[in-house]
Amino acid sequence: MITIPADFNWKKLQNGSDIRGVALEGVPDEVVNLTPEVATGLGQAFVQWLSEKRAKSTPELKIGVGRDSRLSGVELMGATIRGIQALGCRVYDFGMASTPAMFMSTVTPDFECDGAIMLTASHLPFNRNGFKFFTAEGGLGKQDISAILSLAEGQDFPEKVEGGSIEQRDFMAVYAAGLVQKVREGVNHPQRFERPLEGLKIIVDAGNGAGGFYVDQVLKPLGADTTGSQFLEPDGMFPNHVPNPENKEAMAAICQAVLAEKADLGIIFDTDVDRGAAVEENGQELNRNRLIALIAAIVLREHPGSTIVTDSITSDGLSRFIEDELKGVHHRFKRGYKNVINEAIRLNQAGQESWLAIETSGHGAMRENYFLDDGAYLITKLLVELAKAKQEGRQLGDLIAQLEEPLESEEFRLKIKGEDFKEYGKQVIEVLERWAGEQENWGIVLPNYEGVRVNCHGEKERGWFLLRLSLHDPVIPLNIESNVKGGVSKIAGLLFEFLRGFDRLDLSAFQVNSGDA
Repeated sequence: MITIPADFNWKKLQNGSDIRGVALEGVPDEVVNLTPEVATGLGQAFVQWLSEKRAKSTPELKIGVGRDSRLSGVELMGATIRGIQALGCRVYDFGMASTPAMFMSTVTPDFECDGAIMLTASHLPFNRNGFKFFTAEGGLGKQDISAILSLAEGQDFPEKVEGGSIEQRDFMAVYAAGLVQKVREGVNHPQRFERPLEGLKIIVDAGNGAGGFYVDQVLKPLGADTTGSQFLEPDGMFPNHVPNPENKEAMAAICQAVLAEKADLGIIFDTDVDRGAAVEENGQELNRNRLIALIAAIVLREHPGSTIVTDSITSDGLSRFIEDELKGVHHRFKRGYKNVINEAIRLNQAGQESWLAIETSGHGAMRENYFLDDGAYLITKLLVELAKAKQEGRQLGDLIAQLEEPLESEEFRLKIKGEDFKEYGKQVIEVLERWAGEQENWGIVLPNYEGVRVNCHGEKERGWFLLRLSLHDPVIPLNIESNVKGGVSKIAGLLFEFLRGFDRLDLSAFQVNSGDA
């Protein structure tokens, strides 16, 4: 029996469909709540949950465990594994791994784990860590995480069950080999089947996370020149930049490297490799709307007429590109990668074909790949297209030449003060929707699944905005795009004046972002 304070708040560890906590001291006002003892309890709770779901005894279960490069990863993973072994399970210690690989361990022959655990907190600071859980049906949802936390809180586990074992296995090599084969078969080069990327210079920025494997285990076997790849060594302090493709400094680092190395393509991953982005040879980012457009172009060529599911903040230009240029269907849904993925799955079940679910954050999942948000798989699809384009004298970016991009784009994160922030945020959105509907040259966008989205047709605006409630934080994010110079500032100024009437909103983000709003 592990010793955890009776008043420990297990529910505080839940972050949607993940578990997140503070694992190390060193950040003011952040108290450690993800200890080795807690990790043991979480591992055992997952075993109990899985045993009930699979109708198997714990000694019949096979569970894989992996981690990213975080400083706390080794200790927490060790505690998790020992807790699982104590319940009689067969445990595979996969060591350094990626989040998508952990799912793949549940569906790959010769492994076929009943469940898998990834210790990661994605791009969060060095002191954080967390858990993601998988079965062959995919990542666990919010209700599953709540159930596991309830089991952990109850601590109703046997002291020791005979028969448990721990085996160190190299699953990343198996996972990477699958990506290599995907490129070989996709390009199908008549003379260079084994090395279809020969003659291409492709560099990787792993941000000191778990993505460095992509250089030695994927790109080099395919013949690519990877000279100039950077920050491949795992380092949980993330000394060079935040390992996050959405981070401006991170993207600037890979853009500069591509230009300096005269590379054909640059690749950047987040810490646990469930997200990725790319950079063209001219230094142009393939990120956010551009990445969605590029993957959509590939998918809609393979599956004409398919529905592309995205989150709520994608641009109007992307919608026109998907529907008018590519002849697909754009289904703009809610923020949250699980929301987007689950909506695509729902559409397919309802008879509306959807082969891609992708967020502007870089979480992209494809029907052909278990609807798994896998940054390495998404990038691998780009590699196939890059190789084909080079053979035909084209460039990768040619696929999105007709994409209309906004002249200006900005996000303002407005904090809500006090308790019951969700109810207050809903009230703000409801009042704004009524007010916006009365404004000249403004129109409410329907259907809309999150917050309120408004098209602004005024000559000095020519854009749109979306005000929504954050999924987890006491924040109302406001996204504004415009196709005219000064348009974002114009729209922001009007909204600032309106929102001044809400005394619990912190509007300082307007000054920080726009300067004169």
